[in-house]
Amino acid sequence: MRFVVTLLAAAVLTACGGPKQDVVAEQNVTVTEQQQAFTYPVSQKGDVVDNYFGTAVADPFRWLEDDRSVETEAWVKAQNQTTFDYLKQISYRDQIRDKLQQAWNYERVGAPFKEGEYTYFYKNDGLQNQFVLYRQKDGGAVEVFLDPNTFSTDGTTSLADIQFSRDGSLAAYAISEGGSDWRKVIVIDVNTKQQIGDVLTDIKFSGIAWQGNDGFFYSSYDKPDGSELSAMTDQHKLYYHKLGTPQSADPVIFGAVDAQKHRYVGASVTEDDRYLLVSAAVSTSGNKLFIKDLTQADSEFVAIVADTDSDVDLVDSVGDTLILATNRNAPNRKVVKVSAAAPQPENWQELIPETEHVLRVSSGAGFLFANYIVDAIAKVKQYDYDGKLVRDIELPGVGSVGGFGGKKDADTLYFSFANYITPGSIYGFEPKAGTVSLYNQPKVNFDPSNFVSEQVFYTSKDGTKVPMIISYRKDLKRDGTNPTILYGYGGFNISLTPSFSVANAVWMEMGGIYAVANIRGGGEYGKAWHTAGTQLQKQNVFDDFIAAAEYLHTEKYTSPAKTAVRGGSNGGLLVGAVMTQRPELFGVAIPQVGVLDMLRYHTFTAGAGWAYDYGTAEQSKEMFTYLQGYSPVHNVKTGVTYPATMITTADHDDRVVPAHSFKFAAELQEKASKTTPQLIRIDVNAGHGAGMPVSMVIDQAADIYSFTLFNMGYSSLPK
Repeated sequence: MRFVVTLLAAAVLTACGGPKQDVVAEQNVTVTEQQQAFTYPVSQKGDVVDNYFGTAVADPFRWLEDDRSVETEAWVKAQNQTTFDYLKQISYRDQIRDKLQQAWNYERVGAPFKEGEYTYFYKNDGLQNQFVLYRQKDGGAVEVFLDPNTFSTDGTTSLADIQFSRDGSLAAYAISEGGSDWRKVIVIDVNTKQQIGDVLTDIKFSGIAWQGNDGFFYSSYDKPDGSELSAMTDQHKLYYHKLGTPQSADPVIFGAVDAQKHRYVGASVTEDDRYLLVSAAVSTSGNKLFIKDLTQADSEFVAIVADTDSDVDLVDSVGDTLILATNRNAPNRKVVKVSAAAPQPENWQELIPETEHVLRVSSGAGFLFANYIVDAIAKVKQYDYDGKLVRDIELPGVGSVGGFGGKKDADTLYFSFANYITPGSIYGFEPKAGTVSLYNQPKVNFDPSNFVSEQVFYTSKDGTKVPMIISYRKDLKRDGTNPTILYGYGGFNISLTPSFSVANAVWMEMGGIYAVANIRGGGEYGKAWHTAGTQLQKQNVFDDFIAAAEYLHTEKYTSPAKTAVRGGSNGGLLVGAVMTQRPELFGVAIPQVGVLDMLRYHTFTAGAGWAYDYGTAEQSKEMFTYLQGYSPVHNVKTGVTYPATMITTADHDDRVVPAHSFKFAAELQEKASKTTPQLIRIDVNAGHGAGMPVSMVIDQAADIYSFTLFNMGYSSLPK
């Protein structure tokens, strides 16, 4: 089964140049000839040995886990010197950077939203490192409200969140410095833009939930002592900050006692300020949900769901009626309503039943919007609060949508639409009339009518059918010679739905194929699809990805030598696993900020919370053996020719700590055959990826594409 997305020329934007002028040129220069004199910095080996259920496991590069040591700092500097010296030899590296910079230089505008007397929107003029938040009052002049580009000289401090008080007169915004997950929160008066009170610090994995105009709820941990790599306590606490008081006086609202001990705690307040909802979880899957009546000073928390066997969250409330979305007894999710006076599952009334497709739901203007994922493609239905279908919403095309959220009194809601060859546009939606209108379409120097994005279904090792979307230029010939990036994630119930990327557009304009496999471990087909890629079934994820590569080769889209495999975070684990299991399938591997040491991942920062997906080496001998069997750090074999590999990480990544990447690079450099480069590129003053300035994003993309094409045998780009 296959469909092709082709956009009409009348509806698309103008591209720069013709589709054939950017084809990469291949000459008779072999990769091995280019690598003969290549050497790596020395990685000293220690004598650390761990014992798991009677099995001794050496960890010679344990010292690299101390990312603040002088020795590690010197190692990082030497590795970066080696990597950037290597990249400098690629003659067309600057050309690719120029292409990326030119493509990125277009105005991007976000959907407007109303807070108090102002309408706000985000905008980036093109190459600004961070989006700027603007505002406008009643059709008056547009002015800058917050410019994160002024937060730091190098653009590495980003605006991570902003929430307005109930009447919109105050705003609390969170900043991230150097990409860290630790946040600072600043409160300002929106009229004067002046700061109110002190800066709140050491806040992590938290939203900002205002109660009226008096204060807000936020979450954090006790900050670990010592190294930033230290595992965080599993007690996340919910605090309340009252304006005009010091942070040291903020009371713990939830999490102070052992009965409320959870790794992840988050809060929301209903739009009428009547109820506080608290979600509490011990892992990234499944949560308890509690409610507290804020109109009663001494009210206690009441459990809506008292176990972590399912996911449940608040969608909206009407008076004392709560509207919840859940996968409890509904793996693909459903929507229910219940009285806050007796909110337990036995009293739930179904509003939107579970279907064969995965459901995501939002609310706005007094309606519910059911966004279904149908083979990774969006379909949206509008319901009223009684669960009655109002209409199927006609979308601009085949792709992904986001939005359809807003306050109850909103007249217009907004949503975004994009796919792999359609730049993201913003549309207005009138919920009463059901009309859709274009609000903003970016003027990207990219012509979608020259490209194709098709969905195919291939068969994995165990017979499971897996979807993959393959995007490329229309004039491409399926002769097995096309440079291809195969991307995947496969974990944590996360769905990879079609999205537009400037970097991917440049790759396709240069004649490349971009393929995304919707493998198990993700959420594309609900809880069962996710579970099939967890713990002792994690190999399914790798088998699905391997089968995707084999399909691309069999169907002559590309060949092993012209296949680059890429993924980040959990996707970095994916790349590390498949390149060590089937190195002959790939010419290039790009594991980014990856979870690569599966025996110790849970001992670093937030890692323990990932055990639902991975299991841990301590939980059983069977689990230890399974993890050791695919852990990339522990499966590098001496003398094997691995794909040309460039690992990417960042020195301030406090989620998937850089030690994973450091140790994997050291193993590859020591053991892999010397016929392919095994490099690591380490960004400085950057984190896991969110908030990275545009300049750094462009530099990284240019280096990845240069490395990829160079190691596929391309010696130049055309003039």
